[in-house]
Amino acid sequence: MSLWERSRTVAVLTVLLVGGAAAPALADEVEQVRNGGFDGTTDPFWSTAGMPMTLTDGQACVDVPGGTTNRWDVAIGQNDLPLVAGESYRFSFDASGDAGHVVRAIVGLAVSPYDTYVEQSPVLGGLTHYSSTFTAAADTTQGQVAFQLGGSADPWHFCVDNVSLVGGVPPEVYVPDTGPRVRVNQVAYLPSGPKVATVVTDSTTPLPWQLLDSAGRAVARGTSTPRGVDVSSGQNVQTIDFGRYSRAGSGYTVVADGETSRPFDIGAAAYDKLRADALKFYYTQRSGITIDDTLRPGYGRAAGHVDVAPNQGDGKVPCQAGVCDYTLDVRGGWYDAGDHGKYVVNGGITTWEILSEYERSHAVRKVSLAIPESGNRTPDILDEARWELNFLLSMQVPAGKPLAGMVHHKIHDQAWTGLPLLPDQDPQPRELHPVSTAATLNLAAVAAQAARVYRPYDPAFAKRALAGARTAYTAAKANPALLAPESDGVGGGAYNDSKVSDEFYWAAAELFLTTGERAYQSDVLASPEHTADVFGSGAFDWASTAAAGRLDLATVPNRLPGLPAVQKSVVKGAEKYLAVAEAQAYGVPYAPNNNSWDWGSNSAVLNNIVVLATGYRLTGRPAFKDAALTGLDYVFGRNALNQSYVTGYGEVSSQNEHSRWYAHQLDPALPHPPAGTLAGGANSSIQDPYAQSKLTGCVGQFCYIDDIQSWSTNEEAINWNAALAWVSGFVADL
Repeated sequence: MSLWERSRTVAVLTVLLVGGAAAPALADEVEQVRNGGFDGTTDPFWSTAGMPMTLTDGQACVDVPGGTTNRWDVAIGQNDLPLVAGESYRFSFDASGDAGHVVRAIVGLAVSPYDTYVEQSPVLGGLTHYSSTFTAAADTTQGQVAFQLGGSADPWHFCVDNVSLVGGVPPEVYVPDTGPRVRVNQVAYLPSGPKVATVVTDSTTPLPWQLLDSAGRAVARGTSTPRGVDVSSGQNVQTIDFGRYSRAGSGYTVVADGETSRPFDIGAAAYDKLRADALKFYYTQRSGITIDDTLRPGYGRAAGHVDVAPNQGDGKVPCQAGVCDYTLDVRGGWYDAGDHGKYVVNGGITTWEILSEYERSHAVRKVSLAIPESGNRTPDILDEARWELNFLLSMQVPAGKPLAGMVHHKIHDQAWTGLPLLPDQDPQPRELHPVSTAATLNLAAVAAQAARVYRPYDPAFAKRALAGARTAYTAAKANPALLAPESDGVGGGAYNDSKVSDEFYWAAAELFLTTGERAYQSDVLASPEHTADVFGSGAFDWASTAAAGRLDLATVPNRLPGLPAVQKSVVKGAEKYLAVAEAQAYGVPYAPNNNSWDWGSNSAVLNNIVVLATGYRLTGRPAFKDAALTGLDYVFGRNALNQSYVTGYGEVSSQNEHSRWYAHQLDPALPHPPAGTLAGGANSSIQDPYAQSKLTGCVGQFCYIDDIQSWSTNEEAINWNAALAWVSGFVADL
């Protein structure tokens, strides 16, 4: 799960038109902007002090000063505009500027809390017309149109004309471009693995198909299998099985029903690269360190939150008012998702899955991640995980203080920040939030796991980790019901969790696996989670961690009484997801109740593949392996939207994940997310206003849009990438 951000954006862009003239107003349209054509004067528009407006050829122009940091540092605009909740509006303007510069054009609230209702950030050049529609979510008489121009090191020139905010316009209808109706894994099928495609068609009878090589020659052919209407997408589909063809190569396509799929490979090399890329993601998520551009070309940046202005820093972070009387040095760790927050419960499940990959795979220990620690005789995967482990340990309440040994739930900004915003430019005060039982048990679990993993490389760190784990577990048992509140979501995600028996089970399991001590064994056996079905209709995640304990008990060597039953329960979980996958026309091992796809559904798919892969490891049953591989096809393009959800993998892939620094969509000087970044994926609840404006009424798989404003469907997050790294490593090892 991602940060569960409650964004300040409350209504959003629905279409951007470049070139041409503004659409003619309808009879019932009402103009809100006064003198948007700048007829002889710039009144009543305002500009930031020291940046006067001038009239040039009927346009309002300004010389924008250089040396500013944020878009909002300098701006021009007009205030006191009325907006009516539920009314649709069209915001349009003509703008020009020195080539390559960006304007952030917004409609928002002119007074605190300065909500943004719609925004667009075009890269400027010659005079161009821009237009967008949105639906107002609240009544106000204090609306504002503004053109934010800051953030440039150099001065530049900007002009605007024909500024318009018209009410009474019809809302735009969004139709996603899904490309050819034949859907495939756009990355690669393994030569010896299953190979299935999906064709979306009105036909209810079998269709002929051909597999073409890169030269367009047919190398296999057959007929498809009708599957009827797929519940998860609402599409009538048929499946194409070309698994018998095993010749490695690139540029293959599948042709059926007059449509040609996007190209793909048959081979394993892509998964070796993906395993490394999915793990390399974490270096550019690091807090508290300069990201070296020579190690990540295009992604270099200054260290974030190291007590250098404008940061208020993580070196001496106080608690929220009334929570504690001390400060903690919590520098380091990974930024959780698209914001600048760091969350123990999400860091916990992430670190567990990365360390789990290390314990499962000998090959990953040799994978080079090109990080500063590379070459120090410790596997790179462990060096990267340690960056987060040190942060998690730093969140523990010091000895001698109330609730000593408990762990603070999270640390983040006092208020939400806008996009884009590099970590070192974040000016917000930072706060420690109260301790929680869930966070404390997350530390107990992953620190105990770390103690056994790091012992061969750094016995002193392993000893420190185990001591922290023991202290945390004891503290959690003394404070078993300190829950993070659902309302604590300003400036960062709440990550509230009302059930912690799963975290107790997970922590006891990891402590037992590391120490073999009878007390922890007893807690494992006494836990209600030990005999419960922990493999539900969704998937395990940061809020449902019992499966993490169960998977490790089943696979890490130990002498737990009744171990065969534990392993059998994992196999039953794999059988459950196998049955789900076989029942789905798209082969995905995920079928949420009421077809209500979860926030971060792509990680749910991948974590269910982790269970299938573990079932294969325990039994050697080919059906588990094949279901895992087929499930991965969904992530790489064999889905209703016909796109890969991993940046840089597949002909069409997610590029604009919600992030404050991977923000190329808003600022061309910033990069897209790095290759190997997983997007959250379809989310039926579409909590963010941008998705609501586009996707209301969407069915299952269609509840996704690749736009930086869609934080509920398109964020990136550390726990999601951990699932991708684990699964891609499993495939690479095959």
